Amino acid sequence: MEQSGERLRPHPSTRLTGPVVALDLPALARALQAEPHPATGGHRQAGLIHRGPLRLLLFAFEPGGRLPKHQAPGHVVIHCLHGELTVEAAAARYRLVGGEAIALDPDVPHAVEALVESEMLLTVCIGT
Repeated sequence: MEQSGERLRPHPSTRLTGPVVALDLPALARALQAEPHPATGGHRQAGLIHRGPLRLLLFAFEPGGRLPKHQAPGHVVIHCLHGELTVEAAAARYRLVGGEAIALDPDVPHAVEALVESEMLLTVCIGT
């Protein structure tokens, strides 16, 4: 996410480096929620890992926050860390609560909506 043409934080490929990266997801979510910029579409997001085909993104949703229908060119895992999400995919609607996840094949159109304040970890493996 960019604001006024500038990145909000360094690119994940330069921020989280090394052969092993430990992620404290609750702390990262708190930091994301505390950022001073306004949420876009009812959510904030931060790329955590961007290595080769692997992308790991953290989302902090306000109630009613939404990701409109889109698709990814790789396998997708949507993991609800906290709260309650609905995922529309493949002409069906799925409800996820904290600790639940859903996996999608490449190019499956999907949308996400937070029913309450929620946190989501999104994993995409491109080209698989």
